[in-house]
Amino acid sequence: MGESEKNLKALFERYREAVNRCEVAPILFFNEADAIIGKRKSGAEYAVDKMENTLQNILLQEMENLDGILIATTNLEGNLDSAFERRFLYKIKFETPDATVRAKIWQEMIKDLTEAEAGHLAKIFDFSGGQIENVARKYAISGILYGAGAKPRLEQLVDYCKSEQLASKTVAKSVGFHTA
Repeated sequence: MGESEKNLKALFERYREAVNRCEVAPILFFNEADAIIGKRKSGAEYAVDKMENTLQNILLQEMENLDGILIATTNLEGNLDSAFERRFLYKIKFETPDATVRAKIWQEMIKDLTEAEAGHLAKIFDFSGGQIENVARKYAISGILYGAGAKPRLEQLVDYCKSEQLASKTVAKSVGFHTA
């Protein structure tokens, strides 16, 4: 707090310097960008809201004058301020992978899964890669803590998948920007 405006301006200044030094423009990457490029607060009364609006205004100015490549990611595109959205030339929405891709992700995340097991999980659970990774982590942690599970592997994974479904009910389903 208090240094944020200066730090944001310095970030863009360092980026401009990098662009000038490099033969190919580097990428300025904002992950979970909705944290900083969310909807601005109209009639902001509180200091935090005013500071957030100030940061967003600085960011808008910097984006307007940017000579380089800025990529921003979000799972909450509905939270983006329209002034920011207009400044992005390309907007790409990533859909949940299809069953074939999900099966491959399952096998990549849990190396000893058979093709049939991965296919079964991919068919019955319409998960994103991140959700599959969550399940794989729970499975790995369980193996570390308890050794071979009391339940057969597939049954245990299905239980973790059901748990992940419950956890994701409160999370927005879409990823990326809407294109119209």
